[in-house]
Amino acid sequence: MCGMIGSYSDEYRRGEARRTSKSFSDDPGGKDRHDLPAGVKAAVLVEALPYIRRFWGKTVVIKLGGRAAEDRASLQSFADDLVAMRSVGMKPVCVHGGGPQIGQLMERLGKVPEFREGLRVTDAETLDIARMVLVGKINRDIVGAVNVHGPLAVGLSGEDAGLLLASAVDPDLGFVGSVDRVDPTIIERLLAEGLIPVVATIGSDSSGQPYNINADVAAGALAEALGAEKLVFLTDVEGLMRDLADPTSLVREVTVSELSSLVDSSSIGGGMIPKAKTCIKAVQNGVGRAHIADGRVAHAILLEIFTDEGVGTMVIPDEEGMGVASVGADE
Repeated sequence: MCGMIGSYSDEYRRGEARRTSKSFSDDPGGKDRHDLPAGVKAAVLVEALPYIRRFWGKTVVIKLGGRAAEDRASLQSFADDLVAMRSVGMKPVCVHGGGPQIGQLMERLGKVPEFREGLRVTDAETLDIARMVLVGKINRDIVGAVNVHGPLAVGLSGEDAGLLLASAVDPDLGFVGSVDRVDPTIIERLLAEGLIPVVATIGSDSSGQPYNINADVAAGALAEALGAEKLVFLTDVEGLMRDLADPTSLVREVTVSELSSLVDSSSIGGGMIPKAKTCIKAVQNGVGRAHIADGRVAHAILLEIFTDEGVGTMVIPDEEGMGVASVGADE
């Protein structure tokens, strides 16, 4: 298969072609793929071939937000994408959050969530709740959805095999952790066996004390440690928007320097700034590309990686840019 794929021209590579504003997924809830004409299906496969060639054997870290994991159908679609990526030679690694579900369980238990500067104050009881939700519920749900296709996924947390060494962000926040070091050995072993790691972002310090780590930060740190080709954030918005009220303000492609300028000038929505900063840091530290895509779109990962248009925002190294950020149809 590699030989067949290798015969296709490199001119279609994502890094050598600018994105257009129209996407195959512009009607995300539209026509069932089984109803598409055979010629359209063939065209989609041909379009994907050069990307399959380029990313064969490459590691891709995908961060799934907690909201995207709430809907069973969406979760199964995401799991199907992970299996499809593995089937064409890629090495997907899933990192997941679970903020909404943690909050829901806290409320059911009569505990009121408290936030300071966007971070959840995490006492010992809240930490136990976070571990139950992330490790015992969401992680199991993702692994189960993947393993419908066979024994492919393995669930673990940052506590396992010293994956995420953490320390307290701020004593006033309790057991909220930052990533001090990543030991990717266990992930590399799983990938070498053809398995799909699914990581819950609970880390621990050298004494074994657990910490709840922001999933965006953990995904970025893991992508850097693995030397990933791509870091993909699946969110509940289309991508980086200059104006959340204006759908044409989607930033489709941007260099690290351009994105840094957008962050510094507050030209993108405040809620996306942490993800933008993680994308900047990851690409600066060797990750090939970073993406922010709409996880509500069916098969968003495949559309973002294997089509010319993509469905979100792609962050590229400065040396591969052409000087201006691509925004909506104004490219």
